[in-house]
Amino acid sequence: MSRLIVVSNRVPVPEKSGDAPAGGLAVALQAALEEHGGIWMGWSGKSSGTREPEALDLKDRGKITYALTDLTDKDVEEYYFGFANRVLWPICHYRLDLAEYGRKEMAGYFRVNRFFAHRLAPMLQPDDVIWIHDYHLIPLAAELRQMGVKNRIGFFLHIPWPPADVLFAMPVHEEIMRGLSHYDLIGFQTDHDLENFAGGLRREGIGNEIKPGRYSAHGRIFKGGTYGIGIETAAFANFARKSASHVMVRKAAASIEGRDLIIGVDRLDYSKGITQRIDAFERFIEGNPGQQGKVTYLQVTPKSRSEVPEYEAMQRTVAEQAGRVNGALGTVDWVPIRYINRSISRPILAGLYRMAKVGLVTPLRDGMNLVAKEYVAAQDPENPGVLVLSRFAGAARELDSALLVNPYDIEGTANAIARALSMPLPERQERWGKMMDYLNEHDVVRWCDDFLKDLVA
Repeated sequence: MSRLIVVSNRVPVPEKSGDAPAGGLAVALQAALEEHGGIWMGWSGKSSGTREPEALDLKDRGKITYALTDLTDKDVEEYYFGFANRVLWPICHYRLDLAEYGRKEMAGYFRVNRFFAHRLAPMLQPDDVIWIHDYHLIPLAAELRQMGVKNRIGFFLHIPWPPADVLFAMPVHEEIMRGLSHYDLIGFQTDHDLENFAGGLRREGIGNEIKPGRYSAHGRIFKGGTYGIGIETAAFANFARKSASHVMVRKAAASIEGRDLIIGVDRLDYSKGITQRIDAFERFIEGNPGQQGKVTYLQVTPKSRSEVPEYEAMQRTVAEQAGRVNGALGTVDWVPIRYINRSISRPILAGLYRMAKVGLVTPLRDGMNLVAKEYVAAQDPENPGVLVLSRFAGAARELDSALLVNPYDIEGTANAIARALSMPLPERQERWGKMMDYLNEHDVVRWCDDFLKDLVA
């Protein structure tokens, strides 16, 4: 394969060549870029105020050039906080009630994608392979095609893709669908997402599936497929094995004083089902009074998009709810819920996962959810914990040996917590073994390789 060009909203730039990236996606993409050589382009995360951003900030790290651009305050407000996160994000997560469509924000979204295209195009060589990531950049291929770019261009959507009745409530759904048709390969997390996309083509009468995995729309023929993203399974398992010696992990273990640990780790977002999860934990304690004082529920929820009013309001709601439950159920020597509103480093997180007897991963809707996979990878094979997983997470299509729950069913989730805590060791080992086998085979490197192989085929 020729050079690889990756474009994403944000770019994790290492301090120096050879530094390890922080997360699984960055690990896979950096490895692919180092193998083929290439460019990783995206927003710097900085604003240039009202000034037009200057030339791309190029940082060479071995065979990879990281190309960063600032955006104006107007661009950030309209493209990122506006259309991407107040329209596309809620609609793709089936939350029509939270979508705030505005023509100004829509125009900003397409304008920034055009800006990205004009910055990227001069750096392209004829045989470069381009891989664009996520909902922020759906129109980017169409902008590049309009400039005459004929390279192979792939797109991967990291979040869910909704069914036609949800998608068509968005006023500009036709432009979004047309934008996707300019890719050579569109990748989705699950077969359900791909089915929703194909159904939208048929329902709108703009295209059809001409044979399995190949589609026709807007005068173009392109491929679509499912590529469930994985984690760096072996590395994360190794993190967890070594974590017992970490001072913070030892302190955490001592602080729970032999109680069973239940853990939830989520970015603060209404799609994650955090309030329903706290309700389910409360119901579990009320229904199992013998568990009072014997379990600790740790909820790690870093702040997210606090500039968006919905997220600021949710931060208050979750904190108040955790406080209410602690006030109602807690005792002098027992705090039922520990709520942490900041990030924790991955090595420490791996250790906490390994300590936890139950992993609560109960989003209302999620493209994949890598916390579920990290929790499984972190477990001790001799004494693994139990994953309680929402059936509305993409991970449920792969990790079907978890205890699958409907997160809207508070009673059902409470019962699953009770079952997880009382599950016999042989059943825990059997369930964990099946999931771990899958994760070892389908890690993030395979995800990357499979997508790129199909893109250039």
